[in-house]
Amino acid sequence: MGFQAPKGTRDLFPPEMATLRRIESAWRNASVNAGFDEIEGPTFEHLDLYTVKSGEGIVSELFSFKRAGGDVDYALRPEFTPTLARMAAAKGRSLSLPTKWFAIPSHFRAERPQRGRLREFKQWNVDLLGIDNPSADAEVIATAVHALANLGLTHEDVVVRISHREVVVSMLTKAGITPDKLDIALTLLDKREKMSPAVFAEKLAEHDLDAHAFSQFDSEISIEHAELTALQKELKAWGIAEWCTFDFNIVRGLAYYTGIVFEIHERSGAERAIAGGGRYNKLVEMFGGPEVPAAGFGMGDVVLSLVLKDKGLLGDGEELLPTPDVFVVSACDEGDELIASTIATLRSNGIHARRSYKTTRNVGKLLTEAAKVKATFTVILGQELERDCIVIKNMESGEQVELQRDQMLVHITP
Repeated sequence: MGFQAPKGTRDLFPPEMATLRRIESAWRNASVNAGFDEIEGPTFEHLDLYTVKSGEGIVSELFSFKRAGGDVDYALRPEFTPTLARMAAAKGRSLSLPTKWFAIPSHFRAERPQRGRLREFKQWNVDLLGIDNPSADAEVIATAVHALANLGLTHEDVVVRISHREVVVSMLTKAGITPDKLDIALTLLDKREKMSPAVFAEKLAEHDLDAHAFSQFDSEISIEHAELTALQKELKAWGIAEWCTFDFNIVRGLAYYTGIVFEIHERSGAERAIAGGGRYNKLVEMFGGPEVPAAGFGMGDVVLSLVLKDKGLLGDGEELLPTPDVFVVSACDEGDELIASTIATLRSNGIHARRSYKTTRNVGKLLTEAAKVKATFTVILGQELERDCIVIKNMESGEQVELQRDQMLVHITP
């Protein structure tokens, strides 16, 4: 019987794993350089951690379960922000402000897999708690931008689309959307770009919403708003203004956002959002903690990988695999006896050493194996061992020397 990975998940072989680690390294470096400390939480939480803010409707999007014989519902985490809010709430008044946290956990969503969306994925989460002005929003956006820049992307490749929930609500209200229709109007606006114009028009008619209220979002809008004006100055100060634009089509459907919201997109719009976030000043309080202003974002690895590959910034991962400093081969019986101790000596001195497991005595074939793994040096344990000597070949220059065994480390260590 053959088995396959569950639909919407990935088998990460060494090249794919190296690619993921490259992305994670860029995320982690950007976070640490910006003064964020790493945290982690449980892979699963109580189900009501997610329903308290999103309602029972979210359950169909989760992998939820009940322990055998138990009466408590759990769910694999679909996002990290509720866990972060719970952790911040648990600290209560002892939480030192400002608090700057980041995490790179695995997440799970029981949705239909499609391009850019899997059922299991990695997501980088960055959150700044305790500062209630646009300087915090700008700093978290800058942290995201710095990671993307470190991966080779530029402002010509991606754009940060920034909006404000209050501004969007005001625009819809002034256009005649009544308070009882506001939530559905925001939800439809948030999903508008994922629908065809015909389907969007059908949805508006279904909920008796005036299409003219949404046409204002089709053109560039100049809005005077204190927070957005302050944010614009901060973005210039951080040197990332050219990466950013104000776009009031961005709503962010999650219920906990309270002000500035943003999404990061590939410029052509060919892919889903690379990242999304904003300000959520009420969330920690919602989970039983004090009222703490907060801003943050999440960035998944799946869409980002697609964008990087499309831009030629990621290969197949083979180029990212680690290469050994030394490759050790044996060409005689005595070499077979010494190969393990030779490898042990190298590794105990902090040298990345590998060996051949082939039984051939053909040195040419063994050197071909060393070249294939891109070793810097090859140590050949051959007939020279009769004189207590070994041969070391520099695989880049082709230079080959014979020396005493006890001189091995001196020769290969810079």
